[in-house]
Parts: sequence; structure tokens; C-alpha cells
Amino acid sequence: MNILMLTSETVPFSKSGGLADVVGALSAELAKAGHEVTVFMPLYGSVSQEGFAPESSMKIRMLARDEQVKLKVRTLSGVRFLALDHPLFTRRKGIYGDSSFAPYPDNFYRFSLMCKAAVRWACEHKVDIIHAHDWTAGLSCYLAKQEKNGPKSVMTIHNLAYMGQFPRYDALRSDFLPSGRMLCGNGLTMSVNLLKTGLEYADRITTVSPTYAKEIQTAEQGCGLDELLRQKQSILYGVINGIDTQEWNPETDSFFSEHYSIADLSGKRKVKEKVQKQFALEVNPDIPLFAMISRLAEQKGFGPLLDGDESALERILSTKRCQFIVIGTGDSRYEDKLRQIASRHANLSVNIVFSQALSHLVEAGADFFLMPSKYEPCGLNQMYSLRYGTLPVAHRTGGLNDTITDISSAGENGNGFLFDNVFSDEIVAAVSRAVDFYRDKSAMEEAMKNGMRADFSWGKSAHEYELIYKNALGGNQT
Repeated sequence: MNILMLTSETVPFSKSGGLADVVGALSAELAKAGHEVTVFMPLYGSVSQEGFAPESSMKIRMLARDEQVKLKVRTLSGVRFLALDHPLFTRRKGIYGDSSFAPYPDNFYRFSLMCKAAVRWACEHKVDIIHAHDWTAGLSCYLAKQEKNGPKSVMTIHNLAYMGQFPRYDALRSDFLPSGRMLCGNGLTMSVNLLKTGLEYADRITTVSPTYAKEIQTAEQGCGLDELLRQKQSILYGVINGIDTQEWNPETDSFFSEHYSIADLSGKRKVKEKVQKQFALEVNPDIPLFAMISRLAEQKGFGPLLDGDESALERILSTKRCQFIVIGTGDSRYEDKLRQIASRHANLSVNIVFSQALSHLVEAGADFFLMPSKYEPCGLNQMYSLRYGTLPVAHRTGGLNDTITDISSAGENGNGFLFDNVFSDEIVAAVSRAVDFYRDKSAMEEAMKNGMRADFSWGKSAHEYELIYKNALGGNQT
């Protein structure tokens, strides 16, 4: 198949979050499987143009004028990266704004230009599938439908909460007359919703886990689009993201030398000792070590974990023989609260930093990984943890539910602990279950091995996408 990935970000060129990792890894895996894969992306000012060669140019019609755009190409790992060269991107360092709190006011115009150029190129080069990622690519599904014998489209929701809503005037300025299927809201508050546009016109819709595919069809997690998603449920699929199993490999990890495997876990015990020393915790193999490596935000469950006169975390630290390491940055309120708790408890190490090296080291050295996320479309840390024999303790939601098998219900086949509600008491109870379980060394080791046996490679996920593409090509248009 001839596949065009349309995205606002992709490794190794631009990244603000997990979307970039998914596009880069999935594209490489599909190319490895023999498909012709092109990633269409903006060429931001922060992207080095070294290695890119001129490919073509085109004029794109907007309301006031035609925009002249250039396309530059570079091939890596069998994937053609096609970069959109235009001052709206090249003269700015940011992807969506100069900071996450200040989006560019002309983002509709910028990303509609991207979508128009991508669909034009796709039609000229007989692309079979446009795979549109998140709201910035949503208009491509609509544009593809306007083309006679145009490509089919697959729309992936990476996080439904980010929709791309804009005033109707922005659509007119970009030479779109928005139909009712593109709009949300009522009266004066009615706006163009780019993610909704993609969902309305895509031939197939995917999201990043089977459980999240069900959750977004409910009023609680549907962000106002649950009715539409229920109507589309026959073409909606949940596909778990993969992880980079070369980067995240306890047998070869470059961030520590005490490597280990299912056959020999002794290295993990050595890494734990190293971590306890490095983070000024008591060096004792009999004390269970919990890790949290996360953005410090409400969505990640830090409210229920930290709020209250005696927070859930403080209750755990005071009453349970355990240790905690927290690594991350985010909401200053949670940063301050964590520091305060750490000043009172020697068994808590708080590190307000983002560090790839520490993330790998602590994933390997910890016994448990706490993820009390309120919602988690897919999640990656639980998969890293399982691969490293670190048992996740997590809220039963989204991809966490799909990748973790609860020890209490699955017995000898379990690999972690799940709780049903993000309440303080349930977090404390789940951690308590893990602490008690840790005493049984034989059961603990078997659960660790269960996690390490799980297949989270991109090959499995890419095969599921292949089937969805073929289904779209053979199925009826929506």
C-alpha cells in the first residue's frame, strides 16, 4: 500500500509529546513490512534542514491569495519524510505556539494549509491511505472526500480532549465554507472543530487502546462527541501503541550497566541497590520501592494523591514500610506539595526534573510503578515498567486496563494491580496490596516475569493498522 502519514510532529524532527513517537515508530514498522510510507509534516524553524532535498512546489488556494509552498524530502529507515516549507512554519520555532500556554492565533490557517498541500500531493502520487493524526490533520479527511477517486482516510484520536476549536471566521479565511458536520456549540458560541471534522469524514477511525475506544463513547469521557462516536462505532477501532523495544530493553539499556533478563533477574536487584544509594534512601532489598515518573498534573492523578490535610501519599509513607521516588515537572502546586511531604519523610525522594537517564534507571530499579491517572488513552510508562519487571499499580482506565492484568483476579498470570476509582482511599488500598504482595518473593518474581513476557513491539500494532487500512480500501465510504 501507498500510505501517507499526516502529522504536525514526528520523531526525529519535531516533538511535543507521544504523538511524535507513535508516528515515527509506526511509519518505520510499516515500511519494514514492505509498504510505501511517506510522512507529511511541517518544516518548523527548529528543524535542521540538513539532509533534505527539494522535491516540488505548489500553489495552495486560500481566501485572500494563493500560498506558494515548497516540499523538501529526506529518507530515513525506509520512510520518506516530506517537509512543508512555508514561512508560517519555518519562521517559527514552536509547533503550536511559542509555549504550551500561548498557541499561535493563526493555527487554523497554518494547519489547513498543511492539509490542503498534503491531500493535493496524495492525489498526484496516487496514495491509497491518508492516515491523519489528531486535530491538526482533521481537515484532510474532509478534503479527501471532495476528490473524485481520492485516497481513503483513517483518523487517529491520540487524546480526545485536544480538538482544535476555532471561530468560523478562521475557516472562511482559509477558503472553507464550514458545513454543519464541522461545527460544534450553539448560537454565538458555535465554532469549527477540526477533530470532529476528521471523525465525520474519515473512512475509518482509530484510537490508542480498545478500552479508550469504549470510554470516549460515554458522556463522562466523550468530551461532547460521544454521540457522534457511538454513531461511528462500527468503524472505530482501538489499537494499543507499541514501544521502542530496542531503547527500552533491560538486557542492553545504555543508562545502566547491571543488565538483566527473565532468565537472570539478579541485575535488577543490583540496579535497585544503586538507585536506593543515589536517591539517599535506605539500602535494603526487603523494602519495596515505588516509582512515579510523570507530568505533575491533575489528569495524572496527583490531586487525589496529594490533596487533603493528610494526603494519600503521606498516609502511605507513614503507615507502610515502603519507599517512593517521584520524578517529573508540572503544576507548581504539586511540585511544592511534594517537596513539603519529602521534608517530613525520609522514605520519599522528590526530583523536579525531566531526565531520560533517570527515567530508565528508576524504571529498572523500582519494584512497583504507581499510575493513578484519571484517564489514560494508551499510556507508555506501564509498558516500560512491565518490560523491566516493575509491576504497575494503576487506575483501571484506557490503555492501562488493556495492558495490565490484575494479580488479585488473574492469580499466577497477573502482572500488576488495578483499582477502579481515582479516590485517595483506593490509591492507598492498591499500594497496600502491592506492599503485602512483595513479601512473597516467589509470587513476586513470577509476576515480574509475566510482565517481561508481554509483547509491546510495534510489529504487532502495525499489523493491526494494516488490517484497518485494507478494510478501509475494501469497505464503503462513510
